[in-house]
Amino acid sequence: MPEFTGFPTAALDFYDDLELDNSRSFWTAHKEAYDHAVKAPMTALMSALEGEFGPAKVFRPYRDVRFAKDKTPYKTHQGGFVAVGPSCGWYVEVAAPGVRVGAGFYAADSDRLAAFRDAVAEERTGAELEKILTDLQADQWVLGGDVLKTSPRGYPADHPRIALLRHRSMTLGKSYGFEPVIHSPRLLERVRDDWRAARTFVEWVGSHTG
Repeated sequence: MPEFTGFPTAALDFYDDLELDNSRSFWTAHKEAYDHAVKAPMTALMSALEGEFGPAKVFRPYRDVRFAKDKTPYKTHQGGFVAVGPSCGWYVEVAAPGVRVGAGFYAADSDRLAAFRDAVAEERTGAELEKILTDLQADQWVLGGDVLKTSPRGYPADHPRIALLRHRSMTLGKSYGFEPVIHSPRLLERVRDDWRAARTFVEWVGSHTG
């Protein structure tokens, strides 16, 4: 496997153009640019990370449009993922806005979501999560996820962690944008350090969502 040397500017240019012309004809004409500027470096990056974090997946570039109103055929980003459980783990992405990393869970069935909320509501485990989130947000991680507008059934609106209980998914993200590091081999260490920092969050979520 070739060593990771960073994402070239051509990767960002490719997604800039794809956002303007998300068509099969554009993809066919620029498939070589995708292979060399996007897929190859992402594959090298994930290969370098999986020895520490676990088996890695580089997502397919094609959208599943069977049940979608938006029928554009191609994703406007390239993601890589290491799972610690169903729909839970570490993430990295390159797209037109640059590179970003993420961690957490992006989906959960009813049983797993109930287990997560029970752990948030319980004083000891809920306080653990609050501290983890506070520490990571102080280090420029941004809390995200799908959030209910109302209180989930069975939990009072005045629960001290009601904002966390409203989450149906929970992620933390950090953007590197267009920083020069994304075009260099040093990006590997940047991603590795941030994934390590998010390990407590990933492990907490993984252990409490099955």
